Amino acid sequence: MILGNQCTRPCGFCSVSKGEPKEVELDEPGRLAEAAYRLELKHVVITSVTRDDLADGGARHFRDCIDAIRKRCIATIEVLTPDFQGNMKCIDDVMQAEPEIFNHNLETVPRLYRRARGKAEYSRSLLVLKHAKSIRPSCLTKSGLMVGLGETMDELLDVLCDLRDANCDMLTIGQYLAPTPKHMPIFRFITPGEFEWLEVMSRKMGFKHVASGPFVRSSYHAGETISKIKHC
Repeated sequence: MILGNQCTRPCGFCSVSKGEPKEVELDEPGRLAEAAYRLELKHVVITSVTRDDLADGGARHFRDCIDAIRKRCIATIEVLTPDFQGNMKCIDDVMQAEPEIFNHNLETVPRLYRRARGKAEYSRSLLVLKHAKSIRPSCLTKSGLMVGLGETMDELLDVLCDLRDANCDMLTIGQYLAPTPKHMPIFRFITPGEFEWLEVMSRKMGFKHVASGPFVRSSYHAGETISKIKHC
């Protein structure tokens, strides 16, 4: 995770600290690249806190991190970005570094956005994914959903359709677990059969890869996943 550990968004599901972020560490891209090299990573996932305090939301820093890794080691790169407040030029900047996977999580259904995602907007997040795919069609786009927040299966199916309309290629679906009693409560635990049904329905809609299960998260088996897709 880059760009510090203080987030500017008050999301109801997330345990990342909220507050006033510190200045961007300009040597972070080099340190990240060195870590990837020393660990001999074959696939690197770069994510961040949301930095609404920065003019570009940290987009250029994402790009610098990707460029630094490319120079230091051979690895596929996946970015999991914020929405950059809907500034498509920021997405353009990230995509110019040519990550193999561009990930932006919808997280939940539109009805639950106000409580779960605070300042985020459902339509804006869809546009982020659609724009990323439109400017670089060869890049795989990806999104993730939490379930168990109170959504219905019909609402989830509508979200899956919206993601496919945005040309999203990959999907992760996992059980929401409240980090603390102060966060959004768990409405219910989704059954294994329901997770399997969601995966089947997603694949029928045309997603290239779907991971659906209680412990699935955004980066679930990320390295193995891209390897399988590249060899299909």
